[in-house]
Amino acid sequence: MNVKSILRVAVLGGLSACAIFARAETFPDKPINFVAPIPAGGSTEVLARDVAQGMSQRLGQPVVVQNRPGGAGSIGTAFVANSAADGYTIVLVNSSHVINPHVYKKNLQFDALKDLTPVSLMVDLPMGIFVHPSVPAKNLQELIDLIKKNPGKYGFATSGNGGAGHLTGQMFQQQTGTEMFHVPFRGSALAVNDVLGGQVPILIADAPVAAPHVKSGQLRGLAITSNERVSQMPDVPTFEEAGVKDMDLSIWIGVLAPANTPADRVRKLSDTIADVLHDPEMIERVKSRGFRIVASTPEEFGKVMHYDYERFGEVVRTTGVSVE
Repeated sequence: MNVKSILRVAVLGGLSACAIFARAETFPDKPINFVAPIPAGGSTEVLARDVAQGMSQRLGQPVVVQNRPGGAGSIGTAFVANSAADGYTIVLVNSSHVINPHVYKKNLQFDALKDLTPVSLMVDLPMGIFVHPSVPAKNLQELIDLIKKNPGKYGFATSGNGGAGHLTGQMFQQQTGTEMFHVPFRGSALAVNDVLGGQVPILIADAPVAAPHVKSGQLRGLAITSNERVSQMPDVPTFEEAGVKDMDLSIWIGVLAPANTPADRVRKLSDTIADVLHDPEMIERVKSRGFRIVASTPEEFGKVMHYDYERFGEVVRTTGVSVE
């Protein structure tokens, strides 16, 4: 190759590099589609809209929340997994993202770890065990004793088969040697209503869902899965405080992008989400709903996803939980 050709290649290469750099610098230059694979109106979906609004203000482009519910979140997540890896389509996920592959073995159209890349673990929240006031157990140890004396008699309500509440219940039975039966509902609201009505004696749900009813006296909180008490229910002990170990379990809510999304775009999205969540007004708003702000890096979120994938997988394998 002669000098003239070499110079021509160098110039073209430089122009190409400049074009790539320019694309990175101007990202985003069009609206971002933020898929929420859940129905509108719940606290998690409201969180997504609050974050999207803050991102829009900081990025100078609309971040539009699009609801695509169904399949325990898998329909909307599959849509994003198969979208262009350019940073313009992201998806809201929770811990069920790493549970579903173990319990929906035939129905997922994507690989939870390989087909999506972590952006940010935004917030987390503990699960808890709550009982109707008619249950003759004032604390967790009394409930354990009660269930052991009546194996298979007591049911626990959750938001659905194969979800975080269901697996928390399975873990609880493993750790305490108790035997209950599972009563799944289509969402937390329905589960709470039936426990409030006395149809099911025990509720396993995330703390923010139950907190107002504990405060009003309609439910009795016995233990929460975090390693510290939550401000909405300061009198409810952690599982470890109540005498049950290895129940430190937080349910997380985060954001993913399609696999192979450019690292600089993933980082920009992650940094923007962190900036939104660390805004003083947002901090108060999020905490008032019972969430704990994390705002992780993509790398930190990836480690959590892999850890929980293995942890929940072990629970599914040892208890035989399955959803067809």
